[in-house]
Amino acid sequence: MHNESFSNRYEQAGVDIRRGYEAVELMKKHVASTFTKGVLSDLGGFGGLFELDLSQTPHPVLVCGTDGVGTKLKLAFALDKHDTIGIDCVAMSVNDVICCGAKPQVFLDYIALGRLEPTKVEQIVKGVAQGCKQADCALIGGETAEMPGLYQQGEYDLAGFCTAVVEKTKIFNNASIVEGDVLVALPSSGLHSNGFSLVRQIFNLDAKSENLSIFYPELGKTLGDELLTPTRIYVKDVLSLARSITIKGASHITGGGFFENIPRALPAGLGARIRKNDVRVLPVFSLLQRQGAVDERDMFNTFNMGVGMVLIVNKEEALQALGMVDGSYILGEVVASDKELELL
Repeated sequence: MHNESFSNRYEQAGVDIRRGYEAVELMKKHVASTFTKGVLSDLGGFGGLFELDLSQTPHPVLVCGTDGVGTKLKLAFALDKHDTIGIDCVAMSVNDVICCGAKPQVFLDYIALGRLEPTKVEQIVKGVAQGCKQADCALIGGETAEMPGLYQQGEYDLAGFCTAVVEKTKIFNNASIVEGDVLVALPSSGLHSNGFSLVRQIFNLDAKSENLSIFYPELGKTLGDELLTPTRIYVKDVLSLARSITIKGASHITGGGFFENIPRALPAGLGARIRKNDVRVLPVFSLLQRQGAVDERDMFNTFNMGVGMVLIVNKEEALQALGMVDGSYILGEVVASDKELELL
């Protein structure tokens, strides 16, 4: 296919369209591994086709999310490791839409590069496919754009877009949240995909990428391995819980940390009260705070601190939730307050 499609002049300008065709051939098996029964199209069309099964969803609502990976990509460049960064790309979108109770259906990715390297693109898409399988959604298309002069040699940008569906009557309803409800923490796998501009500054990674190879006993691994740990995807955990208990609200703890994200799930007049000693802070955050002499408030307002998702549930159902998700715990409670978040 496309064996007669090439342009000598375009190649002289830095774009070889044949590399794009090679990349597509390499990624096909990864994309196909994500296909669910609703997929009606193969890779290569002008649009991805997906047939929704709405037999159990009388009032369907589409929920869409889009995001990128941010400067975590610079660590993938430095380590020349590209097979997990796609998981982060998927996670950043699907973890957002699940905060409404919506099940991701399809995902699209966008990869922009200065020079298209087919095997590198395959590794990126391999990670995207893994993320899609973790979220139980289909990767039905995307775009790989070769743009010489816009990106430095060996660098690329990666973004994604997710469409999810939720029954209107089952959207998480934060208007039902009352004083006394509890916050359940679902643990993170590490930094996820936020705060890396500060991380890079603290460890001077732009000037000394070799610092990524330093082994830290408290981490049990090198700094690079820790920082590239993929973002945890919470779709299956949250949907499973929603079938058994009433989830009133959910917060994906991304950029802005606790202070920005937890209040987004609360109605006016109510706040969250959390005791710092109850937060199960992962070792990487203690290392960051010590290494960078970062104020405690800044830590909680930048990083997830070991909490990737917060669910708000009735106190009576909290124990059931803890029994269903490994590592989950009670983070705090909802209080009547004019303060959105009290960190005691």
